[in-house]
Amino acid sequence: MGSPGNEYIQATIRRFKQYKELGDKTFVQLDEKDFHFKPGSGSNSIAVIIQHLSGNMLSRFTNFLTEDGEKSWRNRDNEFRENPGTTKEQLLSAWENGWQCLLDTLSSLIEDDLLRTIYIRNEPLLAIDAINRQLAHYPYHIGQITYLGRLIKDGQWQSLSIPPGQSEQYNQSSGLKDPSKKF
Repeated sequence: MGSPGNEYIQATIRRFKQYKELGDKTFVQLDEKDFHFKPGSGSNSIAVIIQHLSGNMLSRFTNFLTEDGEKSWRNRDNEFRENPGTTKEQLLSAWENGWQCLLDTLSSLIEDDLLRTIYIRNEPLLAIDAINRQLAHYPYHIGQITYLGRLIKDGQWQSLSIPPGQSEQYNQSSGLKDPSKKF
């Protein structure tokens, strides 16, 4: 077992990958038009949520230790504007770019970095707190994505976890119980 800080970094990377996988498994079930579906006028589409997550990841994790996490080049308000011309391919590219930035940055950290002070919107935070902040933020939005996917696909939805009615069977099975550890 490594040092506590390095174990934290590796565990965090595994958790982020687990949440990314939930989004990925949702996206493969969706058609192009599904990315722009909004259940109500005050709701965000999956496309908008992807734009927001990608923008946030790129802003927060580009030069994570040396620049404010709210970059001057980020246009957060634009992330929440629906662009019906955006294709599934473009959205998935943005999704991958954001995740690549996040995961590359986390992989480059060493234990001592976790206690360094970084800034988000000029607010000082320990790096470990800033990471935890995003570890709460991104799953919140990925939950919205998976909920919308399930709503859109209805009867054709393929469960992303233990299907209803199969908990006992899953608990009795041998093998990997924590999917985040496969990374």
